[in-house]
Amino acid sequence: MRVTRALPFQSASFLGALPLSLIPFAPRELRAAALEAASLASRTLLYPAGMAQERCAPAPPAGAGEEDERVCPGSPPGGRRGKESAGGSGSREGEGCPPVLLLHGFIDNRSVFTLLRRSLVRNGWRDIRAFNYSPLTCDVRCAAERLAEYVEEVCESTGSRRIDVVGHSLGGLIARHYAQRMGGDARVRTLVTLGTPHSGTRVAPLMSAHPIVRQLRPDSDVIGELAAPAPGCRTRFVAFWSDLDQLMVPVETARLDHPDLDSRSVRVSGLGHLTLPAHWEVAAGVRRELAAGAPHRGERAGRTERGSSGAA
Repeated sequence: MRVTRALPFQSASFLGALPLSLIPFAPRELRAAALEAASLASRTLLYPAGMAQERCAPAPPAGAGEEDERVCPGSPPGGRRGKESAGGSGSREGEGCPPVLLLHGFIDNRSVFTLLRRSLVRNGWRDIRAFNYSPLTCDVRCAAERLAEYVEEVCESTGSRRIDVVGHSLGGLIARHYAQRMGGDARVRTLVTLGTPHSGTRVAPLMSAHPIVRQLRPDSDVIGELAAPAPGCRTRFVAFWSDLDQLMVPVETARLDHPDLDSRSVRVSGLGHLTLPAHWEVAAGVRRELAAGAPHRGERAGRTERGSSGAA
């Protein structure tokens, strides 16, 4: 069963730098463009700090995230931390959840998840890793192979049999290929994608000179492989897609509709592509999906589907 529901975004950015209330009479497209500009500036400043690959060190002891929770640097404006946490008491939301692996998009690095990562730490996730694949990557399959190696390192260092993955844009497609086509469903419990072209995107034809961009086209071999039957895939997929994502053409391509996959799509209203991993309400939605703990095929009988009644 596939369910789509919308996230009703309010007027403040998780970036903590550009409240939309400063331009209350602007069209929603202009508001989204302003947030995209702020997101681009933010990630440009943070990019050097995220260039080095993370090591797979052992997981921190319980309670190690409490200091981060008290310091609260870069909190959303206007004291929105309570709204960011589900039900206003999300500090222990991530207790009992498996490690989370963050996977960036094209020509980016792990720094894009700085604010999402902070949100997870504040809400009880103890073990969060980020994987950098090379900006010179030219093939989704090769990147998925490297991801598979890193996932094994994470599982070995943490003692976890399965992990959760959050992928932005191309990162979500790489993680899906690993989970769906390479047996990675044995390791990936939940895969959350943010603005990922699951059905391929027709944006920027002139960029198709790059091999990996050609693999993102709707008629590519990679997209065809992902559309093929995938019976028995154990990973739960959640696709966040935005109605103003300028890199997804059409925007619905970031939905995930596959008859063999345990998947659902969550519509995001009024945010652009770059803002998705850096908005406080998207972060709250990601946390809810990771903490859902929904049973998975082959692991527990009597699985129930979440309907669209839950507020995002």
